[in-house]
Amino acid sequence: MAQLTPAKAVWPSLRVDSWTDTRDTLHMWTQIIGKLKMAGTPLVNHWWNVTFAVSARGLSTGAIPVDGRLLDIEFDFLDHELVLRTSDGRHAIIALRPRTVADFYAELGHVLGRLDAVVDIEASPNEVDPAIPFAEDTTHHSYDGDAVTLFWQQLVQIQRVFQLWRAGFAGKSSPVQVFWGSLDLACTRFSGRTAPLHPGGAPNCADWVMEEAYSRECASAGFWAGGTEGTFYAYAYPAPHGYSTRPAGPDGAEWDATLGEFVLPYDVVRQSPDPDATLLNFLDTTYAAAADLAHWDRKLLDINPHRLDRVLHADDTAAL
Repeated sequence: MAQLTPAKAVWPSLRVDSWTDTRDTLHMWTQIIGKLKMAGTPLVNHWWNVTFAVSARGLSTGAIPVDGRLLDIEFDFLDHELVLRTSDGRHAIIALRPRTVADFYAELGHVLGRLDAVVDIEASPNEVDPAIPFAEDTTHHSYDGDAVTLFWQQLVQIQRVFQLWRAGFAGKSSPVQVFWGSLDLACTRFSGRTAPLHPGGAPNCADWVMEEAYSRECASAGFWAGGTEGTFYAYAYPAPHGYSTRPAGPDGAEWDATLGEFVLPYDVVRQSPDPDATLLNFLDTTYAAAADLAHWDRKLLDINPHRLDRVLHADDTAAL
């Protein structure tokens, strides 16, 4: 079988304070598109149905059923377009450029109407405060295309490593996915046991949303565009006794008592001699802290993510 030879991975530098206004505008745009997906798809484990996938051009919803057809929507961060496609062959494009959330929302409504793909949503954001209704939001209006491309390229590298980490777990595990509520990329592992009722408390978000998200015992890790160049995080729910005092892996990783999470600055990973190994160290170490303290069945759940490589190598050797 032919194999692709990977190019040297480039972990881009992007200071958060250089694109905060753009990030916040993009966040609102993703909330609008994410709510379309939420309205059009059935609820799947812990809201996995509402998320975006990192794609070869940006962020994609995947297929959304609409009136017997499928609709997919992609933020293209190379050509800076929102691309909408339907399974009956129609498509439309909305420019990603400096514009208010209200303007973006209004044009999207017109485009969906032309595609006969009208979907009703709750037209205000979640997990932010204040929550300005989309049709009234003229506060957020920035779009720096170069910065958005760099952010997406950060996600490309992060998604690649998180996919490998996900492959090392044989139990229930989420996809590597981008949640639009807080605009973070995450992957979550589950022990198989139920969890205590989550207390909720996220701004402008019903408590039952968080109750569904955390209805099973889990260890989660992810990335969000905060801090200096972005921040990796890891947490457990419920957090077992002693969790915060356990090692966090690489130099630069630590427990953040305010957030209640382990954190690792993106720039520490980017500047390390082996960014992939540094990030995997953080993911593996923080997972082990949660799983060991909570007595997960690691002999059953943990698995070699490179197991296919051994099979392929054996086949190649046998052919000699």
